[in-house]
Amino acid sequence: MTAHTPQERHSLHQAEAAVPAQPPAVPSPAHRPPVLATPADILATAAALARAWAPQALERDRERRLPRAEVEAFSASGLWGITVPQAHGGPGADAWTLAQVIATVSAADGSLGHIPQNHFYALEVLCVGGTEAQQRFFHERVLRGERFGNALAETGHRDYRRRTRLERSKGGWVLQGRKFYCTGALFAHWIPTQALQQLGDGREVSVIAFVPRDAPGVSVEDDWDGMGQRVTGSGSVALDGVRVEPEWIVPFQASFDRPTTIGPFAQLMHAAIDLGIGEGALRAALPFIRQHARPWIDAQVAHATDDPLTLHAVGDVDLRLHAARALLHRAARLVDAARHAPDEDTVAAASVAVAEARALAHRAGLLAANKLLELGGTSATAAAHGFDRFWRNVRTHTLHDPVRWKYHAVGNYVLNGTRPPRHGAL
Repeated sequence: MTAHTPQERHSLHQAEAAVPAQPPAVPSPAHRPPVLATPADILATAAALARAWAPQALERDRERRLPRAEVEAFSASGLWGITVPQAHGGPGADAWTLAQVIATVSAADGSLGHIPQNHFYALEVLCVGGTEAQQRFFHERVLRGERFGNALAETGHRDYRRRTRLERSKGGWVLQGRKFYCTGALFAHWIPTQALQQLGDGREVSVIAFVPRDAPGVSVEDDWDGMGQRVTGSGSVALDGVRVEPEWIVPFQASFDRPTTIGPFAQLMHAAIDLGIGEGALRAALPFIRQHARPWIDAQVAHATDDPLTLHAVGDVDLRLHAARALLHRAARLVDAARHAPDEDTVAAASVAVAEARALAHRAGLLAANKLLELGGTSATAAAHGFDRFWRNVRTHTLHDPVRWKYHAVGNYVLNGTRPPRHGAL
């Protein structure tokens, strides 16, 4: 046994700390999840899980405890398979049903509501751009209980150009690159990865490569340290010479070169997350105001529930959340219409409607989280309540893409008839 000086031991400890520990392997599904046949079944299942998860949301956030057991239960419930088409054995749930599921879970825990967003996004990419064989293969995997994460975004560059490459090597394809903001990758069986595929004629095309989480060369790091959405598993994914089978590669940019619903479908889910967190904040505010808040002296009333300015503020929050939910419902109907008959006009109408819902859900969610603290008073800031998590979660999530550009897209469409650009952020 080799003896080390204190200085050597200190250096060894520093070296060990510099190497991040790899997260545990993601277990294969223990059982095939049920197929939830109707919207009522789907929404009842989501509500039951949300009720079970809400009481521990504060502890998960405070301790930054990744919800591995909750994610397992989430997908085992059948909820992660609800958008698989009926032709492939799934229930083929509509966009409004999916949006309600995400809002319901987000009201209980914003992180848990966000985790499956990229799973459903990947399923939409498959439905739009995948071959029949690819769709059947991956739909069956989802119906078995397997989950998709994501490796789309990259950091360290001011431009939005992706630098991850999918190149030919010894007759196959190999991925090389590094991704960040990889929500859900820590819990996933497959990591859909955006990459530039280098074709034989020198062209590069954007694709999504579905990469097995346990493939050699895949490294997932739990290094997300944002102030909110703390347990979404939104860390980094490194890809070092990862071999990819041709049948795992799905066109991506080609799905935006024509009118498709990938963009509005993705943004609809983001709006549902903001709405849900806001609804959760209002749900937390009401009992606290009734039981603990004090009226302002100038109101000359005995209880905060009779303070006229408190009543006005609660009414304003409730109104805006209901308005956001109504816009989300309208947008979901237009997304479904565009999915069934995609063309320049239907996709543009869906994109604008979703942008409107996203803009209002953004404001309503932030307002609800702010008023929870404002109307609760100083005592509402006590760490024991953890009410700050609602604001931290919704503020962090609303930064996903700039809401100011939603207003621009809506205004340009209404005033000038200009269709919004087609990409995943609109």
